[in-house]
Amino acid sequence: MADERDDSDHSEDPTPKRLEEAIKRGDVVKSAEVNAWFMIAGGALALMVFAQPAAASLEATLRGLLAHSYQIPTDGPALADLTHALARDVLAALGIPLVVLTVAALAGSVIQHRIVVSAEPIRPQLSRISPVSGISRLFSGQALANFAKGLAKLSLFGAVLAGILWPQRRQLAELVTIDPAMILPFTRGLAVHMLGSVVAILAVVAAADYLFQYRQWYERQKMSLREIKEEFRQTEGDPAIKGKLRQLRNTRMRKRIMAAVPKASVVITNPTHFAVALRYERGMNAPICVAKGVDLLARRIREVAQAHDIPIVENPPLARALHGTVEIDQEIPPEHYRAVAEIIGYLMRLRRAVAGLN
Repeated sequence: MADERDDSDHSEDPTPKRLEEAIKRGDVVKSAEVNAWFMIAGGALALMVFAQPAAASLEATLRGLLAHSYQIPTDGPALADLTHALARDVLAALGIPLVVLTVAALAGSVIQHRIVVSAEPIRPQLSRISPVSGISRLFSGQALANFAKGLAKLSLFGAVLAGILWPQRRQLAELVTIDPAMILPFTRGLAVHMLGSVVAILAVVAAADYLFQYRQWYERQKMSLREIKEEFRQTEGDPAIKGKLRQLRNTRMRKRIMAAVPKASVVITNPTHFAVALRYERGMNAPICVAKGVDLLARRIREVAQAHDIPIVENPPLARALHGTVEIDQEIPPEHYRAVAEIIGYLMRLRRAVAGLN
């Protein structure tokens, strides 16, 4: 049971995954006051809008039944037909008010939480039939809070209704002496006034109770540090394993880069923070980036380039631009063609000059 667990170490806010799991198993925010408000508000709406047409329809049906009672057969199948006709007329008169009440009842639940289909709340549990658990729930803090809330509501409603009825005490006493035709409009107006007051009070009570129930539900979902770590391992994977995989990927990437640097035509550097190795051969559309890196990896690229006599050119703006715009094994962007072409052209001319001297 949610109220039987030890909450002493459940001090961390629940994760979205924990809240979603609670909703899926049917543990949702439920306020009886919100449902009561929708039902009473729906009843007040039905009374104010549909009561008079429904009463008129029922009056016509019953008036016709009484006026022609001596002509209505009641033997055999005729009695069944009469019953069906009366039931049909009653449902036609009360159909819309009943629909309004049904919609109000559904809205009271839907507005609090989305529709959830779960067998968890009705799953048999020994704690539900255990006398000890029942007594503990009967005298729990939640039960005492509900009792105090009920007394407060009863006192509040009693005070409000007394305030409405007290000024009408003389009219109420005179109802036995006035024309019966005037009783219904008077009582209807008084009932609407009372219902309106009850609906207004219940709206405040329902809002406060929903916030209270939400807070209680949220507190029940709080987690311990161990639970948070376990959930993280389940959703994100073990951090140690992820670290190992990241290390393996970085190692493979460095090996691949180091194997590609000796094939480069030039390495353009920052000179210390960035290094981009480019390869260009006659017939290629544009130079291709074979390796790039920052800081330690950039230094390693320079060391490999020096070990294999790959030209290293310091051009900080070009190195930063190439590192940010080109990926490994991709051609450089067109906006860098001219700057790179000048460097590679200069190196080719220098290489031919050195070869001529030899």
